[in-house]
Amino acid sequence: QVQLVGSGGGLVQAGGSLRLSCAASGVIYSKNVMGWYRQAPGKQRELVATITSGGSTNYADSVTGRFTISRDNTKNTVYLQMNSLKPEDTAVYFCNLDLRSATGVNYWGQGTQVTVSL
Repeated sequence: QVQLVGSGGGLVQAGGSLRLSCAASGVIYSKNVMGWYRQAPGKQRELVATITSGGSTNYADSVTGRFTISRDNTKNTVYLQMNSLKPEDTAVYFCNLDLRSATGVNYWGQGTQVTVSL
């Protein structure tokens, strides 16, 4: 049983910073992709950033240069450092663990709210 527990969301003013964390537990497998997605009210869930177990990263154009994804494989934890936040970054952020190459299953955390005010 895989579980993802995220934390670190909150309310911040535009231009501020937040750091999200997500710890995975259970049978993780050494090769995987962890990432963050977000969903704003009335919109579809979208990719924010992903990172492979080898450290390769991928970012949405809208966050490139402002957000940084990282991971600690010894703790099975992924982080998202969000700087220069904008009101349009307001959304529920979901942690993701992609094990489809090993088990065919994609796992999601419970979501954490990020609200950026003017």
